[in-house]
Amino acid sequence: MFNVTLSSSVPCVNPLPPENVKARADSQTKELGHCTKVSRNVNLEKLKNGYLFPEISIRELQHFEKHPSAKLISLGIGDTTVPIPELITSHMSNYARGLSTAAGYRGYGLEQGNEILRKAIADTFYKNLKVKSNEVFVSDGAQSDISRLQLLLGSNVTIAVQDPTFPAYIDSGVIIGQTNHYSEATQKYQNVVYMPCGPKSNFFPNLAMTPRTDVIFFCSPNNPTGYAASRKQLQQLVDFAKSNGSIIVFDSAYAAFIKDDSPRSIFEIPGAREVAIEISSFSKFAGFTGVRLGWTVIPEKLSYSNGFPVINDFRRIVTTTFNGASNIVQAGGLACLSSAGLKDLRAVINYYKENVKILVDTFASAGFNVYGGENAPYLWVHFPGSKSWDVFAEILENTHITTVPGSGFGPGGEEYLRISGFGHRENILEASKRLQSFFNRGKQHFHLNGSSTSQELN
Repeated sequence: MFNVTLSSSVPCVNPLPPENVKARADSQTKELGHCTKVSRNVNLEKLKNGYLFPEISIRELQHFEKHPSAKLISLGIGDTTVPIPELITSHMSNYARGLSTAAGYRGYGLEQGNEILRKAIADTFYKNLKVKSNEVFVSDGAQSDISRLQLLLGSNVTIAVQDPTFPAYIDSGVIIGQTNHYSEATQKYQNVVYMPCGPKSNFFPNLAMTPRTDVIFFCSPNNPTGYAASRKQLQQLVDFAKSNGSIIVFDSAYAAFIKDDSPRSIFEIPGAREVAIEISSFSKFAGFTGVRLGWTVIPEKLSYSNGFPVINDFRRIVTTTFNGASNIVQAGGLACLSSAGLKDLRAVINYYKENVKILVDTFASAGFNVYGGENAPYLWVHFPGSKSWDVFAEILENTHITTVPGSGFGPGGEEYLRISGFGHRENILEASKRLQSFFNRGKQHFHLNGSSTSQELN
């Protein structure tokens, strides 16, 4: 394994502006002049500046302004790039054209989603797992459902997250009022349990050392590490939640990328229906990142401490805050779940997996430890002894390639980059060439100490 120290060719990059948030807000207030007498939401004041991915977009724009002729390649934000199969888009376009006819016009649908689509989701993803169609709530995507679940859970619950973790779990918790202030010293929000999930623990938390919380957010395959939890590990998680009276919010958005026998749903685990909620999405497996469609499963058996069914409250939340996913999009979702649709989408997923293999080989051949990539579209690459935002800046400056700094996913992500396999093949191959050339010039940009070139792949 190489120890990496960045050169001084690129100045250190701080992911956050140095100004005090309150001082900046006061300055902005003075510039605005008239103000209302309405106080700002105190929870929003706790948020640690900008959300990770818009911050990366800002860096991309700044780089493009500095290098206007450069061809920027993104291996960062996990946005799909392969066109949606025509079989699926034709169903959406036919439905849309039908809206201009008396026979085809439809207005509001059920807030919980089209009943046929709900049944198709239950039959396709939860066959033999006892998930009923009425337990499936169709939505405009998993990220929206995270916030709806936070609204359901409220501000008085305690939460635990994997470290590293997808930042929306914590940021939505901050906004709803579940956390205390952010600590620069620990790089953590107070009143949140961060469960270390790195290579040393086989990307799974030491539950014996984890204090009880009301809610456990758990993503498998994990974003950002790309690790899919084993059946044994998820059984331990379910048993842990049961013994503590906790609720698991299980994010299975990347389940379609699993190629081994790792569980694709938490409901494959005995006992999960009493302790778990599952959220998932069409975004990554169907290319619906811009189309927007997802779902949440809340079992009828899941209840609060007083015995009241959680599903009843979530139904109330959904019918109050949401008018339902677009009818046109839901028509596309049904096409995705047809036998022909699933076949076409499997070809797209395999395309992305081939991209990932190219990138794994690129980083591993340069001597870096590479994790993930087997059951997810992401690589988790280790740059020992470095700051992830500095590595991000160094690679961007020298190769015109964007990545995602691991520290954006929590303190456990420091020294890592998340690399995305979502991209056109020609861009992936070009990125590989640029990175190989950059790493071959390592003496100019990195000080690589050590002789081991072994790779550790999931």
